[in-house]
Amino acid sequence: MRNMTMTMSPKLFVNIRYMTSSSRVIDKAVKDGELRVFIVSGEVSGDTIASRLMSSLVHLSPVPLRFSGVGGGSMMSKQGLKSIFPMEDISVMGISELLPHIYNFRVRLKQTIEAAFSFRPHVVVTVDSKGFSFRLLKQLRARYNRERLEGPVHFHYVAPSFWAWKGGEERLKGLAPFVDHVLCILPNEEEVCRSNGLLATFVGHPILEDALELNSVNVYPLIMEIQVVSLVLGKDILENEWRVKGDGESFRSNYGVSSGAKVVSVLPGSRLQEVTRMLPIFANAIELLRGSFSELTTVIHVAPNKHVDNYINRTVTDNWPVPFILIPGGDPQLKYDVFSASSVALCTSGTVAVEMQLARLPCLVAYRAHFLTEWFIRYKAKIPYISLPNILLNSPIIPEALMEACTPTNLASLLRELMQNKSLQKEQILAAEKFVRLLYPSSVVKKYRGDDTRSNMRESSPSMIAAFTILHHHVKQ
Repeated sequence: MRNMTMTMSPKLFVNIRYMTSSSRVIDKAVKDGELRVFIVSGEVSGDTIASRLMSSLVHLSPVPLRFSGVGGGSMMSKQGLKSIFPMEDISVMGISELLPHIYNFRVRLKQTIEAAFSFRPHVVVTVDSKGFSFRLLKQLRARYNRERLEGPVHFHYVAPSFWAWKGGEERLKGLAPFVDHVLCILPNEEEVCRSNGLLATFVGHPILEDALELNSVNVYPLIMEIQVVSLVLGKDILENEWRVKGDGESFRSNYGVSSGAKVVSVLPGSRLQEVTRMLPIFANAIELLRGSFSELTTVIHVAPNKHVDNYINRTVTDNWPVPFILIPGGDPQLKYDVFSASSVALCTSGTVAVEMQLARLPCLVAYRAHFLTEWFIRYKAKIPYISLPNILLNSPIIPEALMEACTPTNLASLLRELMQNKSLQKEQILAAEKFVRLLYPSSVVKKYRGDDTRSNMRESSPSMIAAFTILHHHVKQ
């Protein structure tokens, strides 16, 4: 019997274990013969998160799935989603940045509500993009209530950053009427959400799946052996596993970068508004930096956003001060190969700062916005940092150049110091090892996997835990 359980397929396991319950999402889907999921993402990072969730839902569900919604052409489309309009239409962040797009934003919101209502989903999942997501969930719930129909279960993946803003926790209470479950990616978010009336689960940070996917061939057998030993010794088996080691030598060879060249990874952002603001600043900073190194090459990472792609190709070709290589988004292996070849990274604040920790690449985080957005941040922010590693470790390990401090002169100075100071680099690398361990929901995984210490780590990845949570959510009768 033990062997049969170990080899049982996830779909069969889910079906047998939970078929007796009549109050879960999966049981309603089994009754209907399919699971209909309406899923929405408005960001490049959300496109990746959503696509992994979609794949995990297909893997775990005992019935066929149908997807509808809004997503990117890079990742979610590969899972079978035909986006009802381009994801870039709602990829806007900031108060003043949104104003020129407010009419189109409202049109797309109405279009999304109509599409979701017509689809009759069992589940609606919104990924990040809280401005669009919460309006969608609120108005969709109101539509079902007006029609006196039983509505879908609403999930929001990536909790809003309530911990960063004054009054943020209080605003969580306002989400309860239209958000049924929050899938949290940071420690302590679950507890705070629950204390404010929101059902929540810490599923782990999605960036960890880069390590699981890219290291899968060599790491999984080792992890599965170590798990049994660690269970006896009582040690944390994942202390040294959350890292992606790219092939820097291969990248240099393939792209003609000499072994003596200093490589700087430049990551200007994924939204057009931030890229158009940050890239010229970065270019001027690199211009000031080049005199300090005999051979300097920059690798510019281009987000899979057609507007960003067009802007960067048009701008960099004529105005970049040093030799450069453009790397298209959507290829994780190539991205981490570049990181391995790089000395440091210069990046706009965002998910990329977390990727640097997984790659153990020292970085400098920068940020500028419209003056009204910056004023709002100064007035409402309650934490002194903007990058997630600094926030969770409560220490300025990663240098930040924010707002008026984000000047070419300051960026060049900070980059030069980071590139020449080995102790600063080592400090970031050591902090990264501590930081990434905070992103893995060890207690949730133990509960999720039970006593099966030999199961594949992919089965307890953040997206698999999120999918499991969705399928077995209790539906209110």
